[in-house]
This record gives sequence, C-alpha cells and structure tokens, in this order.
Amino acid sequence: MALSDSHLTEHGLEAEGSGPILLIACGALAREILDLKALNGWGHMDLTCLPAKLHLYPERITDEVRKAVAKHRNSYSKIFVVYADCGTGGLLEAACTQLGVEMVSGPHCYSFFEGNERFASHSESEITAFYLTDFLVRQFEAFILKPMGLDRHPELRDMYFGNYEKLVYHAQTDDPALTAKAKTAADTLGLEFERRFTGYGDLKTTLANL
Repeated sequence: MALSDSHLTEHGLEAEGSGPILLIACGALAREILDLKALNGWGHMDLTCLPAKLHLYPERITDEVRKAVAKHRNSYSKIFVVYADCGTGGLLEAACTQLGVEMVSGPHCYSFFEGNERFASHSESEITAFYLTDFLVRQFEAFILKPMGLDRHPELRDMYFGNYEKLVYHAQTDDPALTAKAKTAADTLGLEFERRFTGYGDLKTTLANL
C-alpha cells in the first residue's frame, strides 16, 4: 500500500480487509502498524487511521475516536484503539472504557515507542527534552514550523523553545536520511541533538497480544 504522509496527515486511512480485529489509530502511526502487520503476518487485523493532524488538536481526538468506533462496531468482533492519552487529559481512556474497547497504555507515542517503563524512569530528568518520531521528523515543517509560525517568523524560536535543551529523536527505523533531517531540525530549533533507536517498543508487544 503506497502511503503519503500528507494524505495521512489530512485524511487518515480507510479500513481495508475483513479481519475480526480493527485497529483505530493515529495517522502518524500508520506506517509502523502496517510494517508490523507485514513482518508478523497479522492478517487478522485491519487498520483505519484518523487524520494525523489531530495531533495538533488533542481536544478533538476523543470525539473522533467515538465516531470511528460507532462507524465500525458492527463490522468487527473486536476494536482496539491505537492512541495513548495524547493530550486528552484522561478523556480518551474514559471514553474507551465507556465504549467497551481497549487502548494502548501510556501518555503519548514517545513513551510507548521507547517503552512506557523506560520512558517513565527518566521522564522527570528530561522535562527540557523535545521529542520527535520518524513521522514527525518527516513532517517537521507541517507539524512544528508552520503551526507555530516559525516558517514566517523564525525570530519567535526562542520564545517557544527557550526552555528546551535538547531534541530527542526516537527512531523507529535505521534511516540515515531521517537521522540527518532530525539533526537539522535540532539545529533549526537551537537544541542539542540525541538519537535513540527505539524500534516499535510497546506498540509491537501490545499488538502481538491481540
């Protein structure tokens, strides 16, 4: 399946297939989930994604997940939500409980990619870290620079990022071009750079248990 990051950002991904399990995910996770499905032969899982741009409007995520569950509930024996809390302040978890569907554990994708336990063990010492994933590195301009107006007003950089010290790139893949782009992003934001290869982390282990 050919995927465009811009399409995943604006439109998400429609469900295809006839498996008994449907994954409702953020469009920013589409490539990783499809890779895991292919690598592990998880043909019993279908995937639909909400637009990744909801990452910029977390207050809308819960309602959009509710709509997606209602749309697909009668077509699948099990629905699993591949969102962490993602800035919903617990509202998404409460909605999933009410709807009778499970979801990924963790505060956000940065945590479950690294592994929730490992991330929690050092999160308090990294309050000045700014995180990116593979998707967010590829979409750095669309998700960081343009929404913050830094493409038009780079002088605002220090107002937004003055309290950060480093950019941590959580790499799901070994891609030298993405690493170089992440390093450029760190330079653009005036931050130190650190790359951590996380692979798929808790996302892989969670989906493997479905």
